[in-house]
Amino acid sequence: MTGDRISLTGLRAFAHHGVLAHERRDGQVFVLDVTVYLDLSGAAAGDDLARTVHYGVLAEQIVAAVENEPVDLIETVAQRVADVVLAHGVVERVRVTVHKPDAPITVPFADVAVTIERGRA
Repeated sequence: MTGDRISLTGLRAFAHHGVLAHERRDGQVFVLDVTVYLDLSGAAAGDDLARTVHYGVLAEQIVAAVENEPVDLIETVAQRVADVVLAHGVVERVRVTVHKPDAPITVPFADVAVTIERGRA
């Protein structure tokens, strides 16, 4: 496994995830940090986009996955994003953090987030 990585930080998506009725009805912004682990040596040596992941395309795929069908849990959203990233054959592992800055919490808070790491079997 390599230590090479591509990081996408602060991706924003508007979606209708959540357990409460107003979250499903009104929607809210979700913020994502995604780190993709893959071997970048071949891409770098040959200056070859086909040997890496196009991060612009990946960002669009991630946002589309988040904005897809509503679910109750941000854990489910994180898994959905991990699945999208791992569909790229060159990816070895992914770390996904889903932030929910407007979570319905009754006390002051700076952030609520779920982080998962997934890899190839």
